[in-house]
Amino acid sequence: MRRMRSLNKVPVARPSATVLLARESRGAPELLMMRRHEKSSFGGAYAFPGGVLETSDHGVSAHCRGISRDDAARLLDDDNGLDYYSAAIRELFEESGVLLADIGQGEIDLDVAREALNAGKLDWCEFVTANGVNLHCDELRYFSFWITPEALPKRYSTRFFLAAMPAGQEALHCGGELTESCWVTASAALRAEQEGTMSMHFPTIKTLESLASQQSLQALLDWADNCSRNGVPCIFPRIGERDGESRVVIGGRDAGALK
Repeated sequence: MRRMRSLNKVPVARPSATVLLARESRGAPELLMMRRHEKSSFGGAYAFPGGVLETSDHGVSAHCRGISRDDAARLLDDDNGLDYYSAAIRELFEESGVLLADIGQGEIDLDVAREALNAGKLDWCEFVTANGVNLHCDELRYFSFWITPEALPKRYSTRFFLAAMPAGQEALHCGGELTESCWVTASAALRAEQEGTMSMHFPTIKTLESLASQQSLQALLDWADNCSRNGVPCIFPRIGERDGESRVVIGGRDAGALK
């Protein structure tokens, strides 16, 4: 009975989606990274645009282009896989102002819409359907899947996507939950983390390490496509102890200190 009560206390991992937005740069592609507010659950750390799924993400499947609900379910091994694509595009727009979509009818002030979405005054499904927005889901390349360890108080089940920065748009943090933003190569971001000038959490660091060897935007996109074709495994770490220090263990192997 005691064991059952303990298991019931494990927080549910909230479904979420994260987008690595990349652009071509000399030597290696650059990634958009954003600093979370000090009072957020990420405590001032740099991360990629993203957030939890909302009910409205399920209502826009008819506006998703380039991937069917069945294909998304197969790729993500989840019947609601297409909802993650919607959430990824929505979160990227809310947090950076970059919209992987086209407007099918009329004209709309995207800055006003973005502000209203962030303030909770506009529903994503209403925004998409009322304006005939076509979501470019095929521009998202699914490449990684992380679930937060059970020992942590806030948990997420996060799908990672990669997308190329669309022409004619500008990325800018929202100024609320996100306080800073920058374009940086994976290698430079890792150096900054090691030097203590950019705080990052463990999954962000490991994600940067996995793609740091890619020397061009096309190579990075091809790498992500290959990850998707080969099947994306679920990375489900646990927290262990060694010499009094909390360590992250993945698949029975010590993966490093918890951050």
